[in-house]
Amino acid sequence: MLYLLWQTFSVDADAPDTTPDFSYLAEHCAHIPPIPARSFVQHQDTLAQTLHALGASAYIAEPGASAAYFANISGSHWHLSERPLLLIIRPAKDEHGDVRANISILTPAFEETRAKLLPVPNDAGITYVAWPEDQSPFSRALSLLPDADGAQVFVDGSVRTFITDGLQKAAPNARVTIAPVEIRRLRERKSFEEIEILKCVNEVTVLAIRAARDYMRIGMRESEAGQLINSALTAAGLKDAFALTLFGENAALPHGSGTNRVLGRHDFVLIDCGGTLHGYHSDVTRTFALPQTEVPRSHFPVWRMVHKAQHRALAAAKNGTVAAAIDRAARSVITKAGYGEYFTHRLGHGIGLETHESPYLVGGSEDILLTGHTFSDEPGIYIEGKVGVRLEDCFYINEDGDGRYLTAGVGGPAASPWDP
Repeated sequence: MLYLLWQTFSVDADAPDTTPDFSYLAEHCAHIPPIPARSFVQHQDTLAQTLHALGASAYIAEPGASAAYFANISGSHWHLSERPLLLIIRPAKDEHGDVRANISILTPAFEETRAKLLPVPNDAGITYVAWPEDQSPFSRALSLLPDADGAQVFVDGSVRTFITDGLQKAAPNARVTIAPVEIRRLRERKSFEEIEILKCVNEVTVLAIRAARDYMRIGMRESEAGQLINSALTAAGLKDAFALTLFGENAALPHGSGTNRVLGRHDFVLIDCGGTLHGYHSDVTRTFALPQTEVPRSHFPVWRMVHKAQHRALAAAKNGTVAAAIDRAARSVITKAGYGEYFTHRLGHGIGLETHESPYLVGGSEDILLTGHTFSDEPGIYIEGKVGVRLEDCFYINEDGDGRYLTAGVGGPAASPWDP
């Protein structure tokens, strides 16, 4: 998915009054459980051991994807405001000398009871540190560290600047820095449980596109097609569903034109959509024709080159490969075919508890692909005023070190413009 520029459309007067029954899609992922409590504890202890190895005193995160990974505290559990709530994880040795995670939550004093209701898995107890509004939350947070003034404190990369600055000012001699790659990789590299969730959520997104396509017709508007996709994704049990729907030359603008175009007989349909299952995201794009579409002859080589580039990228994706090389593998296909100037964005992004997360498949990146990494693979050709084609499937690096599509369970990438 490219970053979507959301538009509000009015509902077309000729739109059907009834929504198709997509409820059968819910069966596809009904057997997939959420991440169990024991895995969160393992994430916490692995983080603590990594902190200990790096000589760091603490890791601090706000509610969001990283706090969700380590402690099941997502942004939906606790919305960010000017009053910080912080997850603080410190390394500590247990009675056997093993390094384990010590978990604390800094909370506004008047929110302490609500903070204690957060569903944080932990087998060693949680310390809640409340800060009254006439005191510094950052001094209270650092009071947990016996050596705060000289400590190395890592903050998650998404932590807001005023919090990082506040922590540094509260302990001028401490080193408050963004968590290094060793910490980032703990969330970047997915476990078997996470891969299973990601497989299912991406598979059912493909099924939703195929199901919604059966109800699309020449003469409908982009907003109507978007409503069909959203209905199918929601019926499949996904949360936070989104659908970017573009017809014809509108698809040559990767984020759309802001219009509500009618589907013509010679137009491709581009759908970029997804949602979440147990907090993990899907992201799938298909550019396709309807059975009655009369596709212009000039559109076929564009579709084929994007399709070829997508497969070439996956073939290049191996454990130990530099991310920039994957982007280059796809881009070279399109460039050699004479369309290089029309492939205008990076090849892909990491995906997991965020739709877009590090590392990224982009030219110039020195990040290394490793087992468990997950990415989108979404080359595109955009010829403004004429045609736009993007194809996207997410993949992971398996235990053998090879790239495998998360959508393989339902056939993987599109086979042709008529078979998405």
